[in-house]
Amino acid sequence: MKTPLRVGAVSTRILRVLWKHGEANARTVTEEMCKEAPIAHSTVQTLLRKLMAKGAVGHSVRDRTFYFRPLVTEGQVVQSATRELVSRHFDGSPFGLVAHLVRHERISRGELDRLRKLIDDAERKP
Repeated sequence: MKTPLRVGAVSTRILRVLWKHGEANARTVTEEMCKEAPIAHSTVQTLLRKLMAKGAVGHSVRDRTFYFRPLVTEGQVVQSATRELVSRHFDGSPFGLVAHLVRHERISRGELDRLRKLIDDAERKP
């Protein structure tokens, strides 16, 4: 994926359904999403079309029904969102993001230990 993929919160929820199922029709996506919070079927259909236009979702037709499948991984979406967040709010500095989280978010002792290990491992890499 060469250009950044911008995916909003509701579109991310749609992608989560598709990542879970691998493939689903719009009705199934709507039903799965309604288990978490109500959403109109027409909204799901519109967002699926927008995700297709972005190249994030593909489709096939069987028995006159569209079945949608993700063309991007969760990792790609997270990486794109993280890059945009760091670029937009922290002047491109990953340190700025991490420093903000450490200073302003509640981080458990276990998570801090995991962060230290991650940093230690990163320092050992060439």
